[in-house]
Amino acid sequence: MRQKKSVFNRTFIITSDLILISIIVYFIPDEEYANFHFLSYILIFWLSIAYYTKFYKVYRYTQVSILVSLVLSQFFIFSLAFLSYFTVFREGEIINNQVLLFSLIIGFITFFKFSIFFLLQKYRSEGNSYRNIVYFGNPSSSKKLEVLFHSKNKWGYRYFGFFSNNSVDSKKYLGHTKNGFKYIEQNEIDEIYCDSSEVNFDQLIKITKYAEEKKLQLRLLPKNKAIYSKDFILEYFGTTPILKPKPLPFEKIETHLSKRVFDIIISTFVCLFILSWLLPLLWVVISIDSKGPLFFKQKREGINGSQFLCYKLRSMKINNDADNVSASKYDARITKVGVFLRKTSLDEFPQFFNVFLGDMSIVGPRPHMNAHTKKYTNEVENYSLRHSVKPGITGLAQVSGYRGEVVKDSDIKNRVRLDIFYIENWSFFLDIKIIAKTFFNVFIKEEKAY
Repeated sequence: MRQKKSVFNRTFIITSDLILISIIVYFIPDEEYANFHFLSYILIFWLSIAYYTKFYKVYRYTQVSILVSLVLSQFFIFSLAFLSYFTVFREGEIINNQVLLFSLIIGFITFFKFSIFFLLQKYRSEGNSYRNIVYFGNPSSSKKLEVLFHSKNKWGYRYFGFFSNNSVDSKKYLGHTKNGFKYIEQNEIDEIYCDSSEVNFDQLIKITKYAEEKKLQLRLLPKNKAIYSKDFILEYFGTTPILKPKPLPFEKIETHLSKRVFDIIISTFVCLFILSWLLPLLWVVISIDSKGPLFFKQKREGINGSQFLCYKLRSMKINNDADNVSASKYDARITKVGVFLRKTSLDEFPQFFNVFLGDMSIVGPRPHMNAHTKKYTNEVENYSLRHSVKPGITGLAQVSGYRGEVVKDSDIKNRVRLDIFYIENWSFFLDIKIIAKTFFNVFIKEEKAY
């Protein structure tokens, strides 16, 4: 729960800044500023510039000099956007109180930012909002960390001690490296630090995997200040270099925001301009072919284990095995119309309703029926990681040949492997590529399209 406070603090600060700017604008008794057009303009640009300058990327170990640099960068670029408003919309006209308004925004935001920064430091120095830390490495590096965190108590770190492959006579020695995970769970550790030269490669892989599963922060002490991988960011705790793993795409709020905006636009278009006339036609065809409802609804597992009703066009006769047995080649349950619907993937189109409602995304790991989810969670390594994002109508695994029935173990393992690759390497262009390939696959005969 302690780690979630940093997210809350950042959200609170961003919201407070936006409210403060709005109050300052309306404080100036001038209709040129106190209107929705101007206010929305500067708030949107404020957030956009803050994202670019990383204005809100302030951590407990951030130095004052870095904070000053962030403030100067933010206000320099914001001043250009601020003045551009009058150049573009008022043709360069001089409006009263321009300098006053901008000066008030600079003054109050700067005062608020530094006040929060120093108040949080004081709050942490009194033993509040702390992070528990353990270290995997040698005694000499451990001593340096101990001295660092003791001297910087305003950062709010509690150093418990270290684990080593060799027994050491030290009060801070917690035991052998192999016993570290048990200790971490028993003592609510928040962050793990590792000496990359002391811990062997296999142990480092296990520690990294454990940190990801338990959602713990992992930091590496690089040898000779070297950066070993493009997947790490070099930071400094005082003068001590620390390697911090880069956040995965779905750990960034902007990823979820951009995907959601894209999902809403596309799903709205499909629902209004395609499904509005296609569904009545298909309802007639499906009703003539076999008795039963137009839609097939089934509970499936979504993001973070949440349950939702997944919609499909009914392509089978009514049967008792629908929730337990997936379709197979020459499946007698599939209707004549159902064969066409499945071959063309038209049976999946109602899932655009799921996308619009927010249960699914257009691109993501395909949701499996609950019976299969329970089975594969226990049998396939890292299967549950698929549920860290919204399920999709289509996905990387599906366009790579791993759709439909799971015939052998390698089918589901490769599907999970590709789903995890998608989660770890997401980009907007990857989504576009998957959508384009899904559309192309409709016109070719796929082996597992049944």
